[in-house]
Amino acid sequence: MSEKTVGIKAVAAHAGVSQTTVSHVLNETPHTRVSEETAARVRAAAEELGYRPNRLARGLRTQASDMIGLLTEEIATTPHAGRIILGAQEEASRRNLTLAIINSELNPDPEMDASQIQAFLDRQADGIIYATVYHDVIEAPENLLVRPAALIGARDVAGSIPAVLPDERAGAASVVDMLVARGHRRIAFAASADDVPATRGRLQGYLDAMTRAGLRTDGLVVEGGSDARGGYAATLALLDREPTALFCYNDRMAMGAYRAAADRGLRIPDDLSVVGFDDQAPIPESLFPALTTVALPHYEMGAWAVATLADVIHGTRDAALLAAYPTALHCPLVERDSVAPPLDRAAA
Repeated sequence: MSEKTVGIKAVAAHAGVSQTTVSHVLNETPHTRVSEETAARVRAAAEELGYRPNRLARGLRTQASDMIGLLTEEIATTPHAGRIILGAQEEASRRNLTLAIINSELNPDPEMDASQIQAFLDRQADGIIYATVYHDVIEAPENLLVRPAALIGARDVAGSIPAVLPDERAGAASVVDMLVARGHRRIAFAASADDVPATRGRLQGYLDAMTRAGLRTDGLVVEGGSDARGGYAATLALLDREPTALFCYNDRMAMGAYRAAADRGLRIPDDLSVVGFDDQAPIPESLFPALTTVALPHYEMGAWAVATLADVIHGTRDAALLAAYPTALHCPLVERDSVAPPLDRAAA
């Protein structure tokens, strides 16, 4: 027994409105004068009757596929960034869109990127999102501009594509502000030697907050590799300067800092408070004590990209204006057990 198809005529009759109104509401047509009360009534009627849009017919009529392509740079295989995909998928679902994903290589050949973008174009994607592992500046393939596009974690050198980035500078500053509020004055920074925007943003945030608090930074910044080995070496050098708190460029460096502190006979957080950055699962919860760190807004960036791209496609947001001013999203501080007020050594 075949299932009866419910059309917009039935939805219109059930909601007591015209078929045109139903079309405007269910297709989210911009610049229409439909009250929120009427729109809610139409959506309720559609759900009650089990209305499902005929995507094929709509696509033939409007040349729209209701599909957005997401090209990732090894993100699908990176545990801590998988929430980008989740955020994008859930926002696409909320907007009744299909999300197609292609996972690219890290720092791929530009021609490879172009061919993968072409795969989305061949399937009539309405828009394309390009997501990078590292906050970076990229030269976008020319065919990325054939359809509306958005960038996650990157900016394009031409400044022509809307982009969303983590506000790493403000995130780093929030770490120093928190440590100062806990009573710390000698706050060291185990910096990364990698030449990427995240390195510069996090260092600048640390310097901004230290200056604002009237604290000295000379001798309290040491660079190292952005892994546990680099964090270990940088921490050993910094411990000779007797800081009471150590801010690490990322959680992997913080792993090395824990080992260095133990090798020096220091207890965390009693003798040394330690803070990381990234909230890269499972590191923070696997360390003892659990690591206080700053989370990157992966889920929020994925959702922002889909929502923004959908608005650009529907003409409700200006792509050029968005591209001129990249969106920086808040990086929240996740407090756990690795921070305490500095030990009063004189009293001890």
